[in-house]
Amino acid sequence: MKQRIDLNNWNRKEAFAFFSTFDEPFFGLTISIDCTIAYANAKEKGQSFFLYYLYRALQAANLVENFRYRIIGEEVYLFDEIHASPTINRPNGTFGFAYMNYFVDEANFIQCAQEEIKKTQESTALLPAITGENVIHFSAIPWLDFTSLSHARNYSFADSCPKISFGKVTEHSGVQRMPVSIHAHHALVDGYHVGLFVAEFQRLMNEK
Repeated sequence: MKQRIDLNNWNRKEAFAFFSTFDEPFFGLTISIDCTIAYANAKEKGQSFFLYYLYRALQAANLVENFRYRIIGEEVYLFDEIHASPTINRPNGTFGFAYMNYFVDEANFIQCAQEEIKKTQESTALLPAITGENVIHFSAIPWLDFTSLSHARNYSFADSCPKISFGKVTEHSGVQRMPVSIHAHHALVDGYHVGLFVAEFQRLMNEK
């Protein structure tokens, strides 16, 4: 479900009008997340760390309203929920885009996500059967401890979905950290809202 935003009475009216005219309206930054507790929890549960942090990142994004805004045509809509469209690596070195529904219940999310991963890895298709605007584009680059990241972009394709990428977990003095790159459409999201997302994500990663 989604609701249309009344642009004339929206507190982002001026920002939306300004950044919507940009050839490249996306901005991005890279932060480092402390994943010491989260990594230990995932290993203790015998759970995929990828799905562990993916669920919490999606949960955090759903808690920040601006991450649920999307531009459709000339209008802005607020979705009740957003889902995940992550890249899934295959054993042969290729990858496919998957689609994973968000569930408040973590066990439901993990079960459905595992099924989607299996289906994507057994396929040769690049794109999933289900697509839409109400997704976050996720990707994982677990081989690299990156400090910045850019995305391939087709400027003729209308896109306002945030893009979140995760890097390699490294350990220093007993603390495990992971780089996270966040790109968002500036007509919908500011640095303040990215800060809210990061705070929620770190909080959820710190829960025992």
